[in-house]
Amino acid sequence: MELRQLSYFVTVAEELHFGRAAERLHIVQSAVSQQIRRLERELGRELFDRSSRHVRLTASGERLLPEAREVLAAAERARAAVRERSTLRLGTSNGLGEHLDRVLDVFARLAPDTAVELTSAPARERLAQVADGRLDAAFVRAPEPVPGLRAVPLWQDPLVVALPAAHPLARHEEIALSELAALPLCITERRSNPALVDLVVGACHAAGFEPVPGPVGGSLQNTLAAIGTGSLWTVVYAAHARALHTPRVAFRPVRAPGLSLSTALVVAAEHPPASVELLLRACSVDPEPI
Repeated sequence: MELRQLSYFVTVAEELHFGRAAERLHIVQSAVSQQIRRLERELGRELFDRSSRHVRLTASGERLLPEAREVLAAAERARAAVRERSTLRLGTSNGLGEHLDRVLDVFARLAPDTAVELTSAPARERLAQVADGRLDAAFVRAPEPVPGLRAVPLWQDPLVVALPAAHPLARHEEIALSELAALPLCITERRSNPALVDLVVGACHAAGFEPVPGPVGGSLQNTLAAIGTGSLWTVVYAAHARALHTPRVAFRPVRAPGLSLSTALVVAAEHPPASVELLLRACSVDPEPI
């Protein structure tokens, strides 16, 4: 049994999809499948129930998952024990924009000898990696409570509407959500960002309409390109929107009370590394929304 196999197993268990797991691991899907099969042969048990429509953990897989996470965490602790800790492993979230730049600039002044290793992953994966020690801290929006972790509130992230620059609504300084009822909404799958999807869909319901479903998935760049060529809309974090240059897309604030999500820094509840305390100090500089 290899650490690599356990790492692949945990990733597939978290994604319940071999293709998405391969994307996260930055390897081809066949390599993931091959290593999982080898692990199953060695253990003499099938770990996943595979079909053309879904991937699920078997009972053996359910039992192995917490043990595999503990082995990977122990391996990381062993590595840390024999090296001088000089790297802060930080999980990031889409759309942090100027917030992330500001925090990293201040942290660099507070801890000039500490490198920062950034990891991008879905929110639930960031939480899991902080819990098992693979990350020292992670930015998470509207995090749910997790045993052993502490969420330190940082700031509110306002959201703006992105819509075609040629649409009549783009001439308005701000937009009421009810004015978007006829336009399809392009938004990520709920499993990828439940806090964001629940906020936006709930706000649409409060405004008196069920959003028309638009294309799902894809990168923000592709979504904005689609919006620029058609009658679609989405939401973007204001801090991120200011850094985007898309002449065919207009970004407009939502009429009061607006839309926003709280961002927190999630850390271990007990004995976080000293670098995490410096990171919290960096986050506290200019804590108001940018």
